[in-house]
Amino acid sequence: MNLRTLTVIAAGGVLGALTRYGLNTVWPHPEGGFPWATWLINVSGCLVIGGVSVLVPTPRRLRLFLGTGFLGGYTTFSTAMTDVVVSPTVIGFAYLFATVAGALLAVWTGSSLARRVRR
Repeated sequence: MNLRTLTVIAAGGVLGALTRYGLNTVWPHPEGGFPWATWLINVSGCLVIGGVSVLVPTPRRLRLFLGTGFLGGYTTFSTAMTDVVVSPTVIGFAYLFATVAGALLAVWTGSSLARRVRR
């Protein structure tokens, strides 16, 4: 991997992480409450990655910037799993299920919509 490729991925990662931080700052969740911002971030990131995977050919830098960089920094599945461990209650298990189901459905939806757009 060359320096330009690493720079493209890093720039996307910084922007994605800043976007995630901003959304979590604007929409914090109370301790023990459902972390809606984190859920929305992960599901919307999956929706976009579904579309990117269909519409942007590999290994173009745009795909690396968006898919690996921005969406890698934007989505936060490690935080999602930490929220589940910290809240091992009905809310925690509901959040775990909603995250996995929402993410899978979002990837499918994003790729399906992108295929329609491409036709």
